Amino acid sequence: MKKPVVALLGRPNVGKSTIFNRLIGKKVSIIEDTPGITRDRIYGTVVHNDKSFHLIDTGGIDETEASFNIDIKGQAELAIDEADLVLFVVDGKEGLTSNDLVVRDMLRKSKKEVYVVINKTDSKFYKEHQYDFYELGFDQYFEVSGEQNLGIYDLLEEITKNFNFLEEEKSNAIHFSVIGRPNVGKSSLVNAILNEDRVIVSSIAGTTRDAIDTPFTYHGEEFVVIDTAGMRKRGKIYENVERYSLLRSMKAIDRSDVCLIVIDASTGIIEHDKHIAGYALEAGKAVILVVNKWDTVEDKEIAMKNFTKEIRSEFQFMTYAPIVFLSALTKKRIHTLMPEIQRVYGNSKREIKTSLLNDVINDAYALNLPPSYKGKRLKIYFSNQAGTCPPTFHMQVNNKGLVHFSYERYLENKIRETFDFEGTPIVIRFKNKGEQEL
Repeated sequence: MKKPVVALLGRPNVGKSTIFNRLIGKKVSIIEDTPGITRDRIYGTVVHNDKSFHLIDTGGIDETEASFNIDIKGQAELAIDEADLVLFVVDGKEGLTSNDLVVRDMLRKSKKEVYVVINKTDSKFYKEHQYDFYELGFDQYFEVSGEQNLGIYDLLEEITKNFNFLEEEKSNAIHFSVIGRPNVGKSSLVNAILNEDRVIVSSIAGTTRDAIDTPFTYHGEEFVVIDTAGMRKRGKIYENVERYSLLRSMKAIDRSDVCLIVIDASTGIIEHDKHIAGYALEAGKAVILVVNKWDTVEDKEIAMKNFTKEIRSEFQFMTYAPIVFLSALTKKRIHTLMPEIQRVYGNSKREIKTSLLNDVINDAYALNLPPSYKGKRLKIYFSNQAGTCPPTFHMQVNNKGLVHFSYERYLENKIRETFDFEGTPIVIRFKNKGEQEL
């Protein structure tokens, strides 16, 4: 399903981050103590009544400060441009300011749908400014308090009521996206893939608002490559604002079966690479870590060993991901990529017979009993596979509260040792005996 995008916009200190956290709630995802993942908190996915949308926060717009430069303005413009809906946050305690009018003017030019969100309405000063905000000239106004969690539910109801949450039509082709921070060579990689001898590019390339889709055939199998770097809207500002490149990556991830996470061999791994990989993990997608610009590296054999070691250290949350070293520029090793995409996609759809799965889990349990807690020990009665993409396993136990994360990891490792799930995350869910819903 294609997720809509909502952007929070406003001047500094109106409470955008508080509202962001309220809207995100605890649905955002990756366990914070997972090794190697750091979260850029300006992005998230909001889930409300089984409907979800991307939420993006922005820096405060303040034309009176030196910080109001082309980058900050560019960030705001990009957020507006990418959004299906803008939440214009104003301060009910302080009332309107000249900076609010600057934001208003930007939004009027954009012609986007705008909800004015009046924050801090629990303040005793709010009544003094209550009607001033209607001077902004928008149609929809919502009174909230991010601090007190007032009005947030009604805002979510309105947002999800008005979005058209339709399943996006998708062919049977394998969809893979090329994601990564700016200037790692994403477009060059796409071009190298499409120019490979065994690839036949379709005469008509489909496009979407978020990225460029190109269908092609490889060894008789249909593929669609989603090029997040293909969009060029208003010049270099989009390349320079690095953190907003993540939004386009998130939207491409949603529509992918496999994600190619491109890393620049010449500059090495940075935090932003892990941010992007984290979203692919959160979305449950099959992944390949692609180290590009390998032509810039000397002593390639030694460098490959060192780079692999570094990747495994930095991406501890994704040890199952295969690594491909190549050069999009010279096309060296480019031939190794497509077979790897086919392989990890196949692994993400792999189904395991219930009898085989139970044999593996029962053997693993007998080999290494879980620790007891207050005289009670976890027992696993029955296991089955409940889904694919990612492969998802349900385990019926005596008490799911006795499951320690280290034992869950042990079971995952035993599954991976027996069955080939390289390139795909797997999900294990525990339920108590007799429990119908997970």
